[in-house]
Amino acid sequence: MRLIAGLALCLALPIGLSPPASAEILTILHTNDIHSRIEPVSRFNVTCSRAEQKKGVCFGGAARLKALIDTIRAEVPDLLLLDGGDQFQGSLMYTRYQGQAAAEVMNAIGYDAMTVGNHEFDDGPEVLRAFIDRITFPILMSNADISGDPHLAGVIQPSIVITRGEHRYGIIGLTPEDTHQSSSPGPHVHFHDAAAAVRTQIEGFSAQRIDRIIVLSHSGYRRDMEIAAQVDGIDIIVGGHSHSLLFDEIDGAAGPYPTWVETPSGGRTAIVQAYAYGRYLGRLDVRFDPSGVVTAARGGPIPLTTEMPEDPALAARIATLAEPLEREREMVVAHVGSYIGTDHSACRRAECTLGNLVADAMLDARRRFGAQIAIMNGGGLRAPINAGEVTRGDILQLLPFQNTLAEFWMTGADIRAALEHGVSAVEDSHGRFPQVAGLRFAYDPSVAPGQGRIRDVEVFANGRWQPLNDAQTYQVVTNDFLRQGGDGYAVFAERAEKPYDFNGQLSDILEEYLFRRRGYQAYTDGRIEIVSP
Repeated sequence: MRLIAGLALCLALPIGLSPPASAEILTILHTNDIHSRIEPVSRFNVTCSRAEQKKGVCFGGAARLKALIDTIRAEVPDLLLLDGGDQFQGSLMYTRYQGQAAAEVMNAIGYDAMTVGNHEFDDGPEVLRAFIDRITFPILMSNADISGDPHLAGVIQPSIVITRGEHRYGIIGLTPEDTHQSSSPGPHVHFHDAAAAVRTQIEGFSAQRIDRIIVLSHSGYRRDMEIAAQVDGIDIIVGGHSHSLLFDEIDGAAGPYPTWVETPSGGRTAIVQAYAYGRYLGRLDVRFDPSGVVTAARGGPIPLTTEMPEDPALAARIATLAEPLEREREMVVAHVGSYIGTDHSACRRAECTLGNLVADAMLDARRRFGAQIAIMNGGGLRAPINAGEVTRGDILQLLPFQNTLAEFWMTGADIRAALEHGVSAVEDSHGRFPQVAGLRFAYDPSVAPGQGRIRDVEVFANGRWQPLNDAQTYQVVTNDFLRQGGDGYAVFAERAEKPYDFNGQLSDILEEYLFRRRGYQAYTDGRIEIVSP
């Protein structure tokens, strides 16, 4: 979501609860959706350049995060430090180190537990296993059957019990139920209903007389509220996945911190989340009564501003890890005339400048070979491009998944079905949303998903816009992830004719496209229209 202007400059540490000396208080510190932003980031959430770091205009970074956590730990030694998933993917740190740098940094900071995010599966179970083998804390996932996977069976727990002071806390992990669509878990990992999985774990905790329950969820803010409303016994949900900044009485926040949801039996669950990219550390102070019922919860996301100190030892280690990346990161490959990009969710529900850029580049690469339509998933666009010089690092942060270009032939009817799928989850800002070129369409979000949201599809052919012909076959260019059925595009995997994946990476195609268009200006042209009755 849109960052709140000036927020990082006006907020202090949340004021904790002030209970009687005998009351039980648990302090939870939490992060989510770091996406490999181990180094500090700019206001655009991309890795800060050396010049920007010297100017002092950067935020976050693992070294700054560790320094703040250590400060709070000195005051509250029995706190819990939790991560809501998606440590993987998003910067050259991941491209080069494949999660090993994240494991080293998380160990140094001292996390108590994390849940598996969907992006932890991006390079398959084998890479996730290498990460698990290196971390010194448990990783959790309760709503997936991994018993048949040779890499993950027995190494991921559904839940754990952690003791703090005189009390035991049950912690349950959740991963998105559609991870088989949004990532690459392989054929041996099977995902199940999150609410049912949580109920099963709570029943097990009840048998052990553990009634203080924390769900560590990478399900998204909206889904977390649904789970809380369906399941009794959850005290706190520490969330992730939707990159939601929760805050009290701040314009632009996704909701209050914490967000309270009534449970089926009339109790309450507190839900928290702390945006993304290491920009904030969430802090929630929770008061329990002697029977384990939450009586109060207070806190907020703490902005990691440039004025905050960094842990010197971790900062030095991160600088060493970054050394091999600098040459590629700072190689200038193009020049653009304007900022290209929007907030995290914009490309997942509407036409956006980044989507137009990438889809246009894809179509341009294959148009002379007959391609007519390009389709790019909005979730594959991970970072903006600032005006001025564009480096290879900028492009790799925008397109970090190392996807290749793919092509196939498909009927107009199947293309229409693909678009219908693409707009079926705009309410959740799902990454499947189709950014397009050579194609324009309208959709009506008031219509139920899958029931005819798509309207007025046209293809640019023979120099003019023409209605999409359901019986005609069109040449489509996309990326290999979508071509293979990623993000739920089963129609591509099952119905494509003459499919082919090229060797060249999509990032190289975009680099060449921008190089040939010095001074490129960001634009939208109405190729995707949102309509209502």
